[in-house]
Amino acid sequence: MNEILGYFCAVFIGITLGLVGGGGSILTVPTLVYVLTIEPILATAYSLFVVGISALVGTCRNIRIRNIDFKIGLYFAIPSLLVVYYTRKIIVPSIPQNIFITENFTLSKEMVIMLFFALIMFLAAISMIDLRKERLKIIKKKINYPLIVIEGLFVGFFTGLVGAGGGFLIIPALVLFAGLPMKKAIGTSLMIITLKSLFGFIGDTTNLNIDWFFLSKFSVFSILGMSFGLYLNKFIDGGKLKKTFGYFILFISIFIFVKQLI
Repeated sequence: MNEILGYFCAVFIGITLGLVGGGGSILTVPTLVYVLTIEPILATAYSLFVVGISALVGTCRNIRIRNIDFKIGLYFAIPSLLVVYYTRKIIVPSIPQNIFITENFTLSKEMVIMLFFALIMFLAAISMIDLRKERLKIIKKKINYPLIVIEGLFVGFFTGLVGAGGGFLIIPALVLFAGLPMKKAIGTSLMIITLKSLFGFIGDTTNLNIDWFFLSKFSVFSILGMSFGLYLNKFIDGGKLKKTFGYFILFISIFIFVKQLI
């Protein structure tokens, strides 16, 4: 029963990505951990693959309509994918299993990662509820490549640690530091997410035992959902749905905090 529910969630994740242009990938880790009972470290690895493959579908669509700035995207993606690879390959495996121990409490590696993930979910929810992207204005100015690279390094570390795409961080950076129009920023963000997520997953293939059959099935359901979401996007205003989805993400983040600490 849990497996069926998990695949249903995969479809929902894909539909959300197609409808609102982001945010759905941040549900992948909670689905894998709490619905399919996969341990957190492996769940973040699986999430990287699912996020990368799903974003690839959107990237191909945006390439066809010429909605990607490849130069700026590569300035962001190259430092990001290098950091995410080494985070998954070296930093995550080197974190001790038990970080802090008292007589009545043990702070484990899995707990730290899930709490950090819940914090990121909370911040993503706030950005969706505030509809922050609607307030971003394009200012014609010189492209700030150093800040783009720094943001790429930060997002790469974040992605490597928790296995989420980070579109809610990438899109504002592309608008503010590179002056990209919103639609082109979304398309470029999908390309960046594809590269860094799949490259980061490569760092896990030698450290973890990957269940390729399960991962392939979960990814297929997510891709089907995203394709359906892209179709529905022609008839439904994704912007209006984003605020509602933000409240849903906020609820999930609070649930994770409570579950991990109590």
